[in-house]
Amino acid sequence: MKTYAIIVAGGIGRRMGAKEPKQFLMLARRPILARTIEVFESTDAVDRIIIVAPRGYVEPVRKDIVKRFGFQKVKRVVMGGRRRQDSVWAGLQAIQEPCDVVAIHDGVRPLVTPDIIEKSILVARNFGAALVAVPVTSTIKTITGDGFVRRTPERRTLMAAQTPQSFNYNIIMNAYSDAVKHDFRGTDDSQLVEHMGGRVVIVPGHQENFKITTETDLALAQMIISRRGKRPSS
Repeated sequence: MKTYAIIVAGGIGRRMGAKEPKQFLMLARRPILARTIEVFESTDAVDRIIIVAPRGYVEPVRKDIVKRFGFQKVKRVVMGGRRRQDSVWAGLQAIQEPCDVVAIHDGVRPLVTPDIIEKSILVARNFGAALVAVPVTSTIKTITGDGFVRRTPERRTLMAAQTPQSFNYNIIMNAYSDAVKHDFRGTDDSQLVEHMGGRVVIVPGHQENFKITTETDLALAQMIISRRGKRPSS
């Protein structure tokens, strides 16, 4: 039974304001997406990788990233959908052999470490569903539609979700199939499992495992890569 990683890079990233999708911007002389893939390539916990690319970028990803950097675990590059949830579903449907665990990861989180990936997969193998997350450090407010504070939730009960989010293959396939059937939209993969009544176990993440969304994020990632050195951090 294989462990698959689905690296979701199907978005356009309009908030970055670049001429091309942010996953193809350079980070320490490599595309962000290549930086992300290399971490999953480096761990024995992952057997196969599927990349979900934006419309029009499937062949460039195959040629300019997978082939150029010699990634051996990438078995398929498929086209994503309009929303992230559609892109993950395309990646799941691209798995064509018996599979044990699926780790789903954002293509623009290149600072994830092998240790986090491995713990996520292990927890999913033992409990069915694993969510990498970090404690919320800021005070959070829930507000009304017209901008007034409604309440202040207890911070110690709040976690900020990251990826990878790892699942038993049957659990995540059932969750996505149910979401498609009932047109349910979640903000992340674990929410689809929660919607079906499934239990998700938290795996401690790291503040450096952030999603590159803005130019400030990219500059910070450059600094962290420089500090870590050329090899992915463990």
